[in-house]
Amino acid sequence: MIDFSDKAAVITGGGSGLGEATARKICGLGGRVTLVDIDDESLTRVATDLGGDKALTVHADISDEDAMKNVYAETEKRWGRCDAVFANAGINGVWAPLGELELSEWQKTIHNNLTGTFLTVKHALPLLKKRGGAVVITASVNGTRIFSNTGATAYSTSKAGQLGFMQMIALELAQFKIRVNAICPGSIQTSINETTEARDLDEVKEPAEYPEGRIPLTDGEPGSPEQVANLVSFLLSDAAGHITGTPLWIDGAESLLQG
Repeated sequence: MIDFSDKAAVITGGGSGLGEATARKICGLGGRVTLVDIDDESLTRVATDLGGDKALTVHADISDEDAMKNVYAETEKRWGRCDAVFANAGINGVWAPLGELELSEWQKTIHNNLTGTFLTVKHALPLLKKRGGAVVITASVNGTRIFSNTGATAYSTSKAGQLGFMQMIALELAQFKIRVNAICPGSIQTSINETTEARDLDEVKEPAEYPEGRIPLTDGEPGSPEQVANLVSFLLSDAAGHITGTPLWIDGAESLLQG
């Protein structure tokens, strides 16, 4: 049985999507959460629903080191501990042909997704090392099994980098009883695609025809944030006590079809 009683989790991107669903799941299992986001309105909405005795909100850009230090200072002040980290926040960024992708666009995606993950985990360590705990990183099918989304070079590179980062630190942190895993979602019902800036992709896209039913398990229907939250809460819990250094694809077999 999964139980988060007396435990506290930090969730980045906690104001919506996978972060919000996971926060609701963990609180429903007896835990408390620190919700981190740059959208104050969304943070307030989720925290109000969960209740002040279960949710703390901290406005922070995950790529800002001082902001992430403050996240854990506020977490310790409020909850006195941190047992789990869901490094979930990220952006799709610009998807464009390599020759048109600007250095600033590349750097923004890498800085948010990869450096942001680094800062999220690095500054959790003083609290995690006290009792041990778990980290889950949100990677993607892109850059790990799927490479057919032409133009998503910066995004896919950042997601591939997250897997390498996860496996390196899983080994390093095992001595402290800190487990680190990554989830690789496929198409999920969230709003992240609304932030994608796509330019001139038809010029470089390789023509391909896929069988009808792009997601085999669901006849093309995307997964839900709640399904992802079920996986994340399991990985962050003691029920997954012997799982570390592992990427888990949650995509209804989508990546096996398109990879």
